[in-house]
Amino acid sequence: MQVRITVSGGRIEQAQAVQAPKGGVSDQKTALAVPKLNQEAVAAGNADIDAVSGATYTSTGYKQSLQSALDQAGG
Repeated sequence: MQVRITVSGGRIEQAQAVQAPKGGVSDQKTALAVPKLNQEAVAAGNADIDAVSGATYTSTGYKQSLQSALDQAGG
């Protein structure tokens, strides 16, 4: 999982998963979970977001990548 963020004024303006798990059932779960995770990241402004039910693996990877992106951005 790889998340790209846009930060303005110390706040997350945009979050986008640019690389996600692929294969089998994971594709369906990821397709449903990623838009929700993107929205939660912007709303929360940090990596303290809720996991999407049924997509624990995707949610965990997203949160880790989001935190890494925030660390790199200095947030």
